[in-house]
Amino acid sequence: MLDVVIIGAGPIGLCCAIEAKKNKLSYVVIDKGCLVNSLYNYPKNMTFFSTSDKLEIGEVPFISHNAKPTKSEALEYYRRVVSSWELDINLYEEVEEILKEDIFEIKTTKGSYSAKKIILSTGFYDLPYKLNVPGEDLPKVKHYYDEPHPYFGMNVAVVGAANSAVDVALETYRKGAKEVTMIVREPSLSESVKYWVKPDVENRIKEGSIKSYFNSNITKITEDSIIISTPEGDVTLENDFVLAMTGYQPDFGFLEKIGIEIGDDEYKTPIHNSDTMMTNVEGIYLAGVICGGLKTNKWFIENSRDHSKIIFKDILS
Repeated sequence: MLDVVIIGAGPIGLCCAIEAKKNKLSYVVIDKGCLVNSLYNYPKNMTFFSTSDKLEIGEVPFISHNAKPTKSEALEYYRRVVSSWELDINLYEEVEEILKEDIFEIKTTKGSYSAKKIILSTGFYDLPYKLNVPGEDLPKVKHYYDEPHPYFGMNVAVVGAANSAVDVALETYRKGAKEVTMIVREPSLSESVKYWVKPDVENRIKEGSIKSYFNSNITKITEDSIIISTPEGDVTLENDFVLAMTGYQPDFGFLEKIGIEIGDDEYKTPIHNSDTMMTNVEGIYLAGVICGGLKTNKWFIENSRDHSKIIFKDILS
């Protein structure tokens, strides 16, 4: 029987594993994807907002070429953290069921574990918000964006109003997409758009380099077109790809399945004690971005690294 099972091999899950190892507790980290899977799914050319020192964990130095590291540097860094600490991690293994009697029984796609405590550090990047329109299941509809090259010479529709949508629209436009159209359900771009980027995209929209439809929604997607509901009526556009940068959400179904209560606030915050990080289920803790529910911009690597210390202080008390 293990002292702790940690679900989620992102940076905060790794923090928890390091803390377990420091305290000589038996543990394993389980993740249904690759190491730091959320970071891996970020755009290829992404640069972090945070400086490298704020992404460091486990006293392993993170040295980057520039003030703010790139995605590839971060992936290399977290691989080095795992190797340096010789962490026990099982990847591409999905948790199917958690049962509790005197201890926790965790069943996965590859086996089973028994544990005294569980830490959930599963993030939010696995479940994109869907458009819920006919044709969304077509291969041309993407909820994750990697790089602009595949969209060269193509008619691209970008759905969303925040940083991801703006970055995708600008990058595909500058890398040779035939036509880029932004579709925004709100009357304007989000106030959260980076201040040094917002004038750029607004000028591209103003000059017509990037087309835009505000207060609008896609209502149907076909192989070669999209239909947009706008204040002036329906519009049909030729289309090769729909890049739905509509955001992501935690797996609330999984949390509820194992008995964790979800708050009735607007962010559906999972119930937990911020002094210990324990949920309403005795022995199950939350760490990282999942603590904020739908408020996915509340917790980042830099301000949730200490969740692991809070959790293990309670476990060891």
